[in-house]
Amino acid sequence: MAERYLDTIFNDDVIKRIGAVPGESVDLIIADPPYCLGKDYGNDSDKLRPADYLAWSYSWIDAVLPTLKDSGSFYLFLTWQYSPEIFSYIKKRLLMINEIIWDRRVPSMGGSVRSYSSVHDTIGFFAKTRRYYFDLDSVRIPYDPDTKKARARARFAGAKWLELGCNPKDLWSVPRLHRQDAEREAHPTQKPLKIIDRMVTASCPPGGVVLDPFMGSGTTAVSCRRHGRHYVGFELNSAYCALIDERLRRAAGC
Repeated sequence: MAERYLDTIFNDDVIKRIGAVPGESVDLIIADPPYCLGKDYGNDSDKLRPADYLAWSYSWIDAVLPTLKDSGSFYLFLTWQYSPEIFSYIKKRLLMINEIIWDRRVPSMGGSVRSYSSVHDTIGFFAKTRRYYFDLDSVRIPYDPDTKKARARARFAGAKWLELGCNPKDLWSVPRLHRQDAEREAHPTQKPLKIIDRMVTASCPPGGVVLDPFMGSGTTAVSCRRHGRHYVGFELNSAYCALIDERLRRAAGC
């Protein structure tokens, strides 16, 4: 099988160019598409009417799913406005493993006076089959010394989980990236590397392939470079493609 698509970012529409990625060749898909909230990505990709947005979402999902291996997984970032319809659509094709809530740690100030302030994103975690790859040990959260001491009873002696840490829950409390953050790039909806690292290390084996249909600022590619995985992605905005190239150059020494 030709592997010229590996470690490549296509400056193109994923629906039009997905044929460059062979079927059943991808271990993990991480997708952070436009949310239909009117954000400026240098084009009109986030300015669809709701019905058109859902139809477009179903189209790109249909395009990328055939690339997944039987052991493959799919993480999808969405907003609560459209996650019910889109998650229901995917559940016709894949197994839903978790609905993850990303608490963006937004300060309690401002917001609407006619509703509760929205401070989270929804992430769907799906798998193609029950044989999906998942390396829990790579993402365990270490216990602090006091917790380990409190649980150091005889019946816990030698317990693997006590030494390695606990299983991350489905509520991920990770601050959004602010302008002053060293990690921040010139992209309106850049996701923290901490979140993408967790997905990559847990759900893609070393040396495996991660597909990102909407590369944006390139965080998925950077995470793959840091952790010994291959990536392939698509991005409409040529300026973002240049940004990704620069980030990968900076990450080359990682």
